[in-house]
Amino acid sequence: MARPKHLIVDLRSQLTNNIQRAAREEGFRTATLEPEKARRWIDAGNDVESIILSGGDFSVTDAGAPQPPDNVWTARRPDGRPVPILAICYGHQLFAHKFGGLIGRAPEHSTDVCIELVEPESLLFMGTSPEQRVVMNHGDSVVRLPQGFRELARSRDGGINAAMADETGRYWSVQFHPEATQTEFGKMILHNFFSRICGSTPDWSPSTIIDTIRGEVLEAAAGGNVHKGFSGGVDSTTLAAILAPVFGDRLLGLTVDADHLRENELAEVALHAEAAGLRHEVIDASNRVERFAGVIDAQKKRKLFQRAVYVPYQRLRGQEHHSRLYLQGSLAPDLIESGETGGALIKSHHNVGLKMGVPQLHPLRDLFKYEVRALARQLGLPESVWARQPFPGPGLFIRIIGTPVTHELLACVRWADARVREVLQQDPALWEHISQLVVAYSGLNTVGQKGDGRVYTGSIMVRAVHTLDFMTAEGIEFDIPVQRAIKKAMTLHPEHSRQIVHTMFVPTDKPPGTTEFE
Repeated sequence: MARPKHLIVDLRSQLTNNIQRAAREEGFRTATLEPEKARRWIDAGNDVESIILSGGDFSVTDAGAPQPPDNVWTARRPDGRPVPILAICYGHQLFAHKFGGLIGRAPEHSTDVCIELVEPESLLFMGTSPEQRVVMNHGDSVVRLPQGFRELARSRDGGINAAMADETGRYWSVQFHPEATQTEFGKMILHNFFSRICGSTPDWSPSTIIDTIRGEVLEAAAGGNVHKGFSGGVDSTTLAAILAPVFGDRLLGLTVDADHLRENELAEVALHAEAAGLRHEVIDASNRVERFAGVIDAQKKRKLFQRAVYVPYQRLRGQEHHSRLYLQGSLAPDLIESGETGGALIKSHHNVGLKMGVPQLHPLRDLFKYEVRALARQLGLPESVWARQPFPGPGLFIRIIGTPVTHELLACVRWADARVREVLQQDPALWEHISQLVVAYSGLNTVGQKGDGRVYTGSIMVRAVHTLDFMTAEGIEFDIPVQRAIKKAMTLHPEHSRQIVHTMFVPTDKPPGTTEFE
C-alpha cells in the first residue's frame, strides 16, 4: 500500500482533524504530522504531492509561535517540480510574514463571514460562488500582501484579505477555514487544490485499501493458516474484520492474558472478535508475571512482555494450530517511534521487532489511527471499536512505575483505572475529548495517613491527552470538581486504597513527554 501523498503540517489547530476528514471525503489520503515529524517525512524521500499548513491560535509574532520545517519551502516532487503549498488561517499569516507582507489585527472577529471573490476564475475557487459564507475566526489578518502575491478574495463587509496566491502558482493561502463544515464551498476549495492545482488523483478509497490488504496477506499466506495478535482494539479488530471474510477458519486471533488487562477487558475482546467474525482464543500467561520480579526499567519490561507473548505462542504453534504467517496491527506511528523507518528509537513497541519464529506482516503499517477508525466505520463495526481509546500492548505492566510488577499491584492499578474511567465517563463531552487515558501506579513511596495509622506507600497518577496522530498530544487539565471526584474514588476500596497515598494529575504535553509514562 502506498503512503499518503498529501502532508498536513499541524501548527496546533483545533480543526486539523477536520482537514484530514474533508480530504478523505474528497478522496485524498493525508499524513498529519507536527513540524519535526513532517521534516523527517519529507527528508525520508516520501512522494509528497502537496503540503497543507494548518491554522493555529498563535500570532505569527508571538515568541515560540509554531513554524513549519524549513524543508517545506524546498520540497520537490520526483520529477523535480516544487510541491504546491496551501496555508490556512494562521498558515495564511505565516505566508505573509515570511514573504514580506504585513500582519495586523482583524477589524472584525466573527466566525461567520461573507467573502467575495476578487479573482473568480482562480483555480482555487473554480466552481464556487462569487459570494460565499466562510468560517473566519482569527484575531490577526493580512493587511498588506507580500510582493509577488495577488488577492483572490476578501471579506465583503470588513475588507479583510481572505485568500491570496503567488504568481508562480506554488503558494496558495486562505484566511478562513475551508475544512470547517460551515464554510459553504470548503470541500470544493480543497478538492480544487488537490486536483486542479496539484494534479493529484484520488487515492482514499476504503474498498481499494481493503482489497489491497487482503491481496497482500493472501499472497504472503500462500494458502496456509494465519495467526494474528488480537487485543480487541480498533487496529486489531479492523484488520480482523478485513481478513475474516476471505480467510474464514484459516485465520485465528490470539489474545495473551498475562494478568495485564483492564477490568472486564476480556469480555470486550470477545465481543469485538465476534463483531469482526474472527475465530479467537485466549492464551493464559498469568504465570509469566513472576519473570518481572525485580525489574523496574521500562525498556526491559517491554522486552520481557515480548517474550511473554512469544513463549505461549510457540507452544500453541507446536500443537494443532501451525501457522505460516503472523499478523500485527502496527500503524505508521508505531514503526516511526520504534525506529523502524529511520530516526531515533523513542520506545519499543511490543508488536514491532517481535521474534515469533514465523514470518510477520504489518498490513496497516502505512495507515494512521484516524484512517483505521474511518475503515472501521466503513466496515460497519460498532462504535465500541472505532471510538475505542488505545491501550498499550504490555498493558498494566508499563503502568506500574518505579517498583517491580506484582499481581497485587496489577490488581490495584486495574481497580484504579476502572474507577477513574467511571468518573470521567459521567461527562460525555469530556470523555469524547480524551484520546487516551493513562492511570498508573507510582512506586515512589510517600507518607500518608489512613484512619489513625501511618502508611508509607505509592500513589496513583492520572494522565489524559488529546491528539490527532498520537505522535504529538496536548495534556488535558481537569477541572477541580473532576479532580475531587477522582481523588474521592481512589479512597473507596478497603484493600486497594491502602496502597494509595496520593492522587497526582499529569497534564504534560507530548513532547516533551510521551503518552504513556513508560
